[in-house]
Amino acid sequence: MGIRERKQKHKEDLKESILQAAKKLFLKEGFEATSIRKIAAEIEFSPTTIYLYYKDKTEIAHALHQEGFKVLAEQFKVLTHIEHPFERLKAMGRVYMQFALENRDFYELMFVMKEPIDYLGQECADHHWEEGAQAFHQLLSTVKACQEKGYFKKFESESFAMLVWSTMHGLCTLQLHGHLEKVVTNKQILLGVEDVMNHTFETFVQVLENL
Repeated sequence: MGIRERKQKHKEDLKESILQAAKKLFLKEGFEATSIRKIAAEIEFSPTTIYLYYKDKTEIAHALHQEGFKVLAEQFKVLTHIEHPFERLKAMGRVYMQFALENRDFYELMFVMKEPIDYLGQECADHHWEEGAQAFHQLLSTVKACQEKGYFKKFESESFAMLVWSTMHGLCTLQLHGHLEKVVTNKQILLGVEDVMNHTFETFVQVLENL
């Protein structure tokens, strides 16, 4: 490895360290309480070093947001091997839930925190939200394929895709923030159900099958 390659690798490694430290602090302390100085202290560098790569913490949050969608897209690749569109839609829901549970830090940045979206509006107004658009297009194309097979044909495809995503997002967010468990415990419902999240998902699937 030559000098130029070593410098480039050092730069990439440092950027990755910055992102990992920021992700940890955003989730632990919240976006507002996390400062560039705290991120720098986490990786034992000066704040000046971070400013060489990112102009502020909002840009860091957006970079993490993009990385999260790359991880999700990688996990969605398994769906290409599922021929029947409704089975593919069900599998997409399961992959989405698994991603949320196993990557809570990314999920919060991608679908809960408003700062990455604010950054898109302020700094990327002339550009499409490519990573989000690709994920939604995959859902939309699957919904359209389902409709061609006779499922939920009475519904407009884009609105129905938004409904599916909103339902899955609500389910995942309730689970991540402990609300599903609280409702079961405090309201004394579904007490015989071992996994309320998956039980609710399967109920949603049954609703879709009957539309």
